[in-house]
Amino acid sequence: MEQPSARTAGRKRGLLILGIVVAILGLGWFGWWLLIARHYESTDDAYVSSDLVQVTSELPGTVLALAVDDTQSVERGDVLVELDPADANIGMGAAEAQLARAVRSVRGLFAQRDQLRAQAAQRTADLERASSDLARRSGLLGDGAVSEEELAHARDAVATARAALDAARQQLNATEAQIDGTTIATHPQVLDAEAAVRSAALALRRMQLRAPVSGVVAKRTVQVGQRIAAGAPLMAIVPLQSAWVDANFKEGQLRRMRVGQPVTLHADLYGGSVDFHGRVAGLPAGSGSAFALLPAQNASGNWIKIVQRVPVRIALDPKELAAHPLRIGLSMSVEVDVREASGSLMAQPARAAGAQDGAQPARDASGDDPQVTQRIAAIIRNNLGAQRTGG
Repeated sequence: MEQPSARTAGRKRGLLILGIVVAILGLGWFGWWLLIARHYESTDDAYVSSDLVQVTSELPGTVLALAVDDTQSVERGDVLVELDPADANIGMGAAEAQLARAVRSVRGLFAQRDQLRAQAAQRTADLERASSDLARRSGLLGDGAVSEEELAHARDAVATARAALDAARQQLNATEAQIDGTTIATHPQVLDAEAAVRSAALALRRMQLRAPVSGVVAKRTVQVGQRIAAGAPLMAIVPLQSAWVDANFKEGQLRRMRVGQPVTLHADLYGGSVDFHGRVAGLPAGSGSAFALLPAQNASGNWIKIVQRVPVRIALDPKELAAHPLRIGLSMSVEVDVREASGSLMAQPARAAGAQDGAQPARDASGDDPQVTQRIAAIIRNNLGAQRTGG
């Protein structure tokens, strides 16, 4: 039978070994934390997000055809929905006819100006002739060669010619005021008619709804034959190639977090075999609860402090996204390397309006459709006749 002293010595030896093992493990953990872990902040409260681009019609109309359905991929500029263009075609024809009428009307003003110039020249010649007759008869009055009555008639003729000249000049000034400093092509009436043609062409072009961005179609609600109203949402396009991750970190984890720090991510969809890499794109202006529909009100006597979480935006590598597509709402595990703390706490200023990548096709520098511009020029040219566009 083992003596009590032997059992006590064995127990002490076991406790000593256990203590040594615990101490070694503790030192190992401390060394791992000191050298590696303290330079990283991680969370598994992260989800994939992306823009949700709504497709709406700017004009009412009846749907003639649908080119896409949910889950299908589309490229920017692809036709999604076709509306009945009958009304738009009628409006286009009316606008083109109005432009032709405007050109011919302005042609008439230029022709009237030339006619009034000739008429004013004729009235000037009549006044000079009447003035010459009056001067000749005035010189013969002393010799009795002409009577007082004949001289009075000569004076009346001068007054009549002067009044006619003044009337012709007033008519000429009124006509020139309508066309002064313009040509037929630059006259306000023609420009107004041109604007109506462009507006009608824009309405006709909007009978085809095109994809504003490349992505995947979602939430399609429109059907063939449906009468839609302007502004009604028809479907949405999700540009998954530009998806990002919203990682909800605890407020204490943001102490050393900066814009631009590298991030390693894993998606539950692909497991640990696929690594995603990104960078901190920006830190929000407030916690998630601050922007909730019903923000928390803590001005009460039984207030309890709750650690808040702040959604940090993580920008992903586009090449990795293309190789392993993600979907909105998927869970992600995020680990941020916070060793480089020289970055900014705020994201870069937003780009100016209109700086989005990929401008709309088939537009010139002024934003007009070249085909519409050519059509307008042809209408003006066809209604000018033999007259030039100059004044």
